[in-house]
Formats: sequence, C-alpha cells, structure tokens
Amino acid sequence: MRYIRRADERGRVDFGWLQSRHSFSFGHYYDPAHMGFSVLRVINDDVVAAGRGFDTHGHRDMEIISYVVSGSLAHKDSTGTDGIIPAGDIQRMSAGKGIMHSEYNPSETDTANFLQIWILPQHRGIAPSYAQRTISQNGSVTPLITPDGSNGTLSINQDMSLFRVFLQDNQSQSFSTHARWGYLHVINGSLDIDGSIYRAGDAIGLSEEDTITITASQTAEALWFDLPPG
Repeated sequence: MRYIRRADERGRVDFGWLQSRHSFSFGHYYDPAHMGFSVLRVINDDVVAAGRGFDTHGHRDMEIISYVVSGSLAHKDSTGTDGIIPAGDIQRMSAGKGIMHSEYNPSETDTANFLQIWILPQHRGIAPSYAQRTISQNGSVTPLITPDGSNGTLSINQDMSLFRVFLQDNQSQSFSTHARWGYLHVINGSLDIDGSIYRAGDAIGLSEEDTITITASQTAEALWFDLPPG
C-alpha cells in the first residue's frame, strides 16, 4: 500500500523567525498516523528569517541531513566544524554518542530555506562526525548519500541512500523498490504520478515490489530515498 503525504496536510509551526512544515511528528506537532517511514524519521521544511537560527543544542544517535534549497546556513558543532552550507550542498551529521551544534541564516536580508532530515541510525553510540559536499547533478538522478560513501557520495550510518532528482518539462523517470521501500519528496516544480499532480512539499512512499513513473509537468526537483523495509 502506498503512503501519500500532501504538503497542505503537514504539521505547521510558526515561531516568527522560523516557519516550518513537518512531514512527520516532530516537536510541537504530533500525529500518530505520521511517525516516519521506514528509517526516515523527520523531514522538516524550514524557512529561517535573516540573521536568525537554531542556538547550540545537542543530539544523540541520529543521522541528520541538511539540504539547503535557497540561501545558506552557517553551521558550527562540537567536532570543530565551522562553515557555510550553500544552496545545493548536502550535509550529513552523525550525532552518535553525542554532539552539540548550531545553525543560523548568515544573510542580513534574505530568508534561508532548507530541509532538515533525520534518519534512524543502524548502529548506536558511534563517534560523532560531520561531512559536507557539493555534488554536481549528473543526469536526471544523482546519488548524494550512500551507506559506504562510494562514488563521491557522503556516507551514512544506515542501509539507505538518498538521490537528487532533476527533471525538465515532460521528462520522465521510473523508480522501483524491489525488496525495499522508497520515498519521493518534491522540493519544487510539478510532477505527474499516476495521473495525480504532486507539487512542492508533496510526497509518496512505496513499499516492496512497487514501481512509479514520474513525469515533470514543469521543471521539478525532488529527493528519492531508497530505504530498508519498514
């Protein structure tokens, strides 16, 4: 059975400086029907006001991915990392046995939009680590994160992979899960899936032995998660 998550049905949080839409239960938003999908636990679509951000706080035993859609983020953590994540970069932070970090929007004028993604770890209590990379798009589907960090991707402490999808108008792409699960989250543009239109913030999850073909009704960007069975 497929899991459909529409953008306007997501949880909404408004802190003034932060506007966030939660695909799954998180913080002030709780819905037992939406607690995650396989090892995918969080997708928060965050818009951060100029000069504002998340003060230093801690995490344990979580794989945390940041994908900056527009603007940039300044990141600092207890591993000694201190730098900027620009739009299009992919960042992975393994919280492991404990990490402290902060993120803020360094711009004095423009908002920053990023996807905060949490993946449940395969192994607990590992040493915390940080990795960030600019990965150029190569065709319609480009791997960003893989379990072993092969072919220039970032590695992650879980049996999952993350791909960036770019389709031009009327271009199509198929995804098959085989013995695994899959989850497609639309970042921008418009996609036709089985006669239904999916726009920014919409998502569809697939279980084993399923296939979808997506067609861009206008230029579209999305993330495809290859996940272990839930």
